[in-house]
Amino acid sequence: MQSRTKVSPDTIKHIVEEASTIAVTAFARAGGDLQVWDKMPGDPVSETDLAVDNFLRDRLGALVPDAGWLSEETADDVSRLDCGRIWLVDPIDGTRDFVRGRTGWAISVALVEDGHVVMGVLAAPARGEYWIGARGRGAFLNGKRLKASRRTEFPGSRVPTDSLPKADIDLTVVEKPNSIALRMAMVADDRADLLATLRWGYEWDIGAAAIIAEEAGARVTDALGRELRFNKPRANAFGVLCCAPDIHDAAVERLRERAVRLSAGGG
Repeated sequence: MQSRTKVSPDTIKHIVEEASTIAVTAFARAGGDLQVWDKMPGDPVSETDLAVDNFLRDRLGALVPDAGWLSEETADDVSRLDCGRIWLVDPIDGTRDFVRGRTGWAISVALVEDGHVVMGVLAAPARGEYWIGARGRGAFLNGKRLKASRRTEFPGSRVPTDSLPKADIDLTVVEKPNSIALRMAMVADDRADLLATLRWGYEWDIGAAAIIAEEAGARVTDALGRELRFNKPRANAFGVLCCAPDIHDAAVERLRERAVRLSAGGG
């Protein structure tokens, strides 16, 4: 399903590049006078999260005036549920890395139509990486077309994680940026074969990366292997599974018991 919105993905990318300038300027102050506080214990937010969020809301709102808005750093307005399309935004995904002066953070912007992401831009300016994906048009990193992992065997799959549980010791650990969107993008760029989370998470964490990974040829579902839908009332899903298509069934089977047990807690 291609977007019915007459907006070029490149136009969204230019706006995100402008937002990146705000973020990079503040990133230089990480560990210094950058204002940071916890929304709740272990969940940091910085003044830059809010500045980028405000900038994107102004610019993207002007671009598509009838689109709703759903962002990690904006109070949810349920009127978005009446909108056929919404902007889905995480102004700084991976804030922990951002405030510690590490590069594993990104700005994530997606356009959702009728429950599906149709365009996504992911900017990791501290890494010099700008990712873009649009339904039916492919996915690109700095202008290079992406081709996702084509791994066919589950054992040995590359996973961006800090460590592996005993049950998954047959997998291979690779670099783990704090941003979950960047970890999904690693699958899109064939730097990883599998990204899986087993917890309730929010739509803004994964929207842009999902379209980028899918357009690169990856399979993206929730942790139980179900289709992802966006602009839901609770705006969450149980986990995300982003992987090479041929290992998706094996990944779902490996994770099923854990996923069913952990998802029962609700979100």
